[in-house]
Amino acid sequence: MKKGKVLGIGGVFFKTENVSETKDWYKNNLGFNTDDWGCTFWWKDNEGKKASTQWSPFTKDTKHFQPSDKDFMFNYRVENLVELLEELKTKGVKVLGKIEEYDYGKFGWIIDLDGNKIELWEPKDEAFL
Repeated sequence: MKKGKVLGIGGVFFKTENVSETKDWYKNNLGFNTDDWGCTFWWKDNEGKKASTQWSPFTKDTKHFQPSDKDFMFNYRVENLVELLEELKTKGVKVLGKIEEYDYGKFGWIIDLDGNKIELWEPKDEAFL
């Protein structure tokens, strides 16, 4: 069994008063190519494969970051999500819910020592191409 690990940042998610205005501000002032989900930044990983990082504003009343009461959530790109979550459990890390799988990857969630909800994503970047 190959050990799981973090490969990089998969996304930055944060709460805002007005999602549409926030996306427009970033588009008009910083050149973000925004869509319904926010902005996807494309890059190549260490092996030269296409990869992405997601930037997404959420409404102030989103429940997506719960049980954390923070206004943000980080998403880390990982390999071997199942193995990583199993290892984290043995270290006493709080794992939330069950792994969810979509055509663009697998997701799991943990709580860090500061109470931040962390999303772990084993991506299938080719699903975006």
